[in-house]
Amino acid sequence: MNNSYVRSRITELRLKRGVSEYQMSYDLGHSRGYINNISSGKSLPSMAEFLSICDYFNITPADFFDEGQENPELLAKTFKKFRSLNETDLKLVESLVNRLLVNNEKDK
Repeated sequence: MNNSYVRSRITELRLKRGVSEYQMSYDLGHSRGYINNISSGKSLPSMAEFLSICDYFNITPADFFDEGQENPELLAKTFKKFRSLNETDLKLVESLVNRLLVNNEKDK
């Protein structure tokens, strides 16, 4: 893992959210060029700012570094909703996910 991964991951997540560098900088309480400086390699966020960026995307740091996860924000939101389900409903959701996975394997 290197500095370019952090820059590209922030860009990837920002584009998925459909927000400009300027808007994200503003939303995080920074000057207009803050995210541009990160994206262009001029700087990296401090640890505190990195955690703020993760909060901005509603993801954990582990989600940020999960290279195989294309949509960590949606996955995190979905997991939060699962926590409020009772055991019967969780089993139903698990059954549905298993069925979808089987169907996806058949389509490959």
